[in-house]
Amino acid sequence: MTIHASAVVASDVKLGANVRIGPYAVIEEDVVIGDDCEIAAHAVIKRYTRLGARNRIAEHAVIGGDPQDFKFKADCLSYTEIGDDNWLREGVTIHRGSRQGSATRIGNGCFLMAYCHVAHDCQLGDQIVIANGTNLAGEVVVGDRANISGLVSVHQFCHIGRNAMVSQSSKINQNALPFCVTEGNPSHARGLNLVGLRRSGFGAEEIAALKAAYRLLYQRVPLAETLEAMERMQSPAVGELRAFIELSTRPKERGFAHPAR
Repeated sequence: MTIHASAVVASDVKLGANVRIGPYAVIEEDVVIGDDCEIAAHAVIKRYTRLGARNRIAEHAVIGGDPQDFKFKADCLSYTEIGDDNWLREGVTIHRGSRQGSATRIGNGCFLMAYCHVAHDCQLGDQIVIANGTNLAGEVVVGDRANISGLVSVHQFCHIGRNAMVSQSSKINQNALPFCVTEGNPSHARGLNLVGLRRSGFGAEEIAALKAAYRLLYQRVPLAETLEAMERMQSPAVGELRAFIELSTRPKERGFAHPAR
């Protein structure tokens, strides 16, 4: 374990093996940092944060800050929970949950580039990449292996599906379909994320089924008929796409970004 002499570490912080804490870093009380983590110079880990193993927190990142939510009370006990093998780059900010006992969560193997913001109660899966300057508002959900480009703005309560790709500078105010590319202002689906699907090991048969399902959405077949046709395809990926659409169209949900024509 290496802690620079200028770092400020609260007395009750739980540190795993081989943790490295750089100059002028601040670790507040009631924090857990797992094995082999690296906290760089001037980074701040706020109270009630839980870090798994092998995370890298770059310079000037602030992890676990109080939510920017008028409902938040100063005595609220809420958390920031981060898994293993994540890389949070310079100036990244992540806020803890805004309700008693709630948590903002990030899974494993995620890469958040410089100056990203993850707001209160967001739920991020595994192996997600978020590029520079992107902002996630409160209670956003991001599926595994999603890729969000730089300078993207995501509205609160939106969902970004598994293996989705969101293009640079897009405005996401409706759910972004899994397995698809979403872009624009306002945003629309622009086709399948073929590169991401192949990199994730999707086979030709599964991709062909997703193409057929997307074609139905593109042709603006009535949604009820589209969902029935998707159910008949007996494809796990198409079934996931269908479930995502059904969730997105429930009352009080945000809907989903339809294919552009």
